[in-house]
Amino acid sequence: MHIGIVGLLRGLYMAEWAQRIGIEVVAICDRDSERLAAARAEFRAARAAEDWPELFDAGLDGVVLANDFDAHAVLAIAFLDRGIHVLSETAACVSEEEGRRLIAAAERSTATYSFAENYAFHPHTRLLRESVDSGELGGIALVEADYLHSLSPEDTAALIGDPAHWRGRIAPTAYCTHTVSPLLELTGAWPVEVSAFPVGPGGDRPAAVVLAIRLSDGTLALARHGFLAGETGSHWSWFSVRGAHGLAESIRATGEDAWSVRVRKEGWAQADGQLREEIRVPVPYLVNDEPIDRMAEGTVAVLEGFRATVERGIPPLIPVRPAVAASLVGVAGAESLAKGSGPVLVPDVSA
Repeated sequence: MHIGIVGLLRGLYMAEWAQRIGIEVVAICDRDSERLAAARAEFRAARAAEDWPELFDAGLDGVVLANDFDAHAVLAIAFLDRGIHVLSETAACVSEEEGRRLIAAAERSTATYSFAENYAFHPHTRLLRESVDSGELGGIALVEADYLHSLSPEDTAALIGDPAHWRGRIAPTAYCTHTVSPLLELTGAWPVEVSAFPVGPGGDRPAAVVLAIRLSDGTLALARHGFLAGETGSHWSWFSVRGAHGLAESIRATGEDAWSVRVRKEGWAQADGQLREEIRVPVPYLVNDEPIDRMAEGTVAVLEGFRATVERGIPPLIPVRPAVAASLVGVAGAESLAKGSGPVLVPDVSA
């Protein structure tokens, strides 16, 4: 399988893992000439380009889009229209109109669209999915997720205060898929309505937001993302699922413990009347029979899923409609913020 990589910050990390699992990186692309030169030193046999249309005739089976956060859909549509499979990073679109054009392109193409949402496949989310799928928690009522960076005010301002950088261009609600996509995957539901609330000072540009999302199955989802003090890691994530019979949540901890899950099943819901509570530890994720770093597991799972889609016709792990739905939560959330946190319907792209 031959792939190209567009965007060589996050994309270089994905290229390195693709190579490790046996996917051949034959083309690399970035507008930054220094970044491109550094990547070319690592991928000497790959075709190097500063302009992504140069990859159309590079003999690609698939392309990984890891360019600017708010600039994926145009590229995805162009590659899909040329029959090249797409694995796109974590904002599928920036508007309903763009999202619907992306869906149309994916559904008319001979190729496929996959969403590169690695947080839906991290160790703790895999354990939570097993718990939900087993039915041990009963009917799900509330799901929650955090994706938070614990940075100084100065570092936060440097990241989100530059309007020339994509982090300064996007709405505070936009970077929501690391929380929303896993919650949609866990419930199998679609977002219906969102109310977005700013956290802390910041005027039109709060450093963090809380999204209250009503899902199609009646579940309430609460998602928090942005920059707040006190979290245990720079890319911290935490998930919780509350059902009629109990709770499963990832553990707020450092190191290896952060990937484990606490499961509590209430005694009154058990046949023998006994309360059960345990800590579940994820099994290692193996590449070439060796366990890999926990933080890499979601990325490797996404890349292996992409290869299975391209080579064997397995359905994408996250196809285009759920990808667009999760991204539109951020779009509707921005409208909610502008309305003083009033509820806003999320466009229905389920069919």
